[in-house]
Amino acid sequence: MKIEINNGNRFYSGPFGFLAQLVVMTLAAILATYILPGVRIDSVMAAILTAAVIALLNSFIRPILIVITLPFTIFSMGLFLLIINALIILMASGLVSSFHVDGFGSALLFSLLLTAFDYLLEIPNRLMRRPKYQSAEQEKLDEHADTDADGFTSYEEIETSINEEDNNEKQ
Repeated sequence: MKIEINNGNRFYSGPFGFLAQLVVMTLAAILATYILPGVRIDSVMAAILTAAVIALLNSFIRPILIVITLPFTIFSMGLFLLIINALIILMASGLVSSFHVDGFGSALLFSLLLTAFDYLLEIPNRLMRRPKYQSAEQEKLDEHADTDADGFTSYEEIETSINEEDNNEKQ
């Protein structure tokens, strides 16, 4: 019997997943600051810190804001989430002194660009995580690959041994 623990989401598991997201978010923030005149990041370290703060705010504060503003979000058919994203950017600019946003409009445009760049930079990871399609013959072979020399899968062997133990106890 073999036991395999496989995390299919291997790119975002553990500390390396956070680092990968941090790198992508940092690159997206740097690209967005070059395009928007109302947003400034003073250095690369400030961009990394900004990306980390935005990621933490998105993880902890954004869900709370979404729950609080749920009626507005439903009424606006999800468009209110753009305002929440802009508020997260404004909070990040308040927390990171070397990250400057001129106003709400700049924060809104920055959040839209950040989302677009984040999506574009994530395409290679999405392509790598995409399931590989197999022919029907290969699927049939893979289906029987987990059997042992007797032709039983590990589940069938365990079930058979339990039934044999029950029969021995009854005798």
